[in-house]
Amino acid sequence: QVQLVESGGGLVQAGGSLRLSCAASGSIFSMKSMSWYRQAPGKQRELVASIFDGTRTNYADSVKGRFTISRDNAKNTVYLQMNSLKPEDTAVYYCNVYVRYSDDLRAYGYWGQGTQVTVSS
Repeated sequence: QVQLVESGGGLVQAGGSLRLSCAASGSIFSMKSMSWYRQAPGKQRELVASIFDGTRTNYADSVKGRFTISRDNAKNTVYLQMNSLKPEDTAVYYCNVYVRYSDDLRAYGYWGQGTQVTVSS
């Protein structure tokens, strides 16, 4: 079993920055992928950014150039640096990871509890 602890959400004015963190703990052999999703009121959960084995990343078009995802493999932690925040970025942000428990390449997915990000205009 894996536990995910998210932090870094809060209230910020438009144009400001926040940094989200998600730390995974448990009997983890390696991380296949680490991602951030978000869900605004009345909307479906959407992928914001992902980082895979190595340094390959992908971003939603709406956040390209403003958000940066990174990871610290030694700490099993993923970060989301969010700059130039807009009111439409307001949502609950969820961490999602796929972990391997051994070298057989099977991976298992887990979700964090979510952290609220509110951007005021």
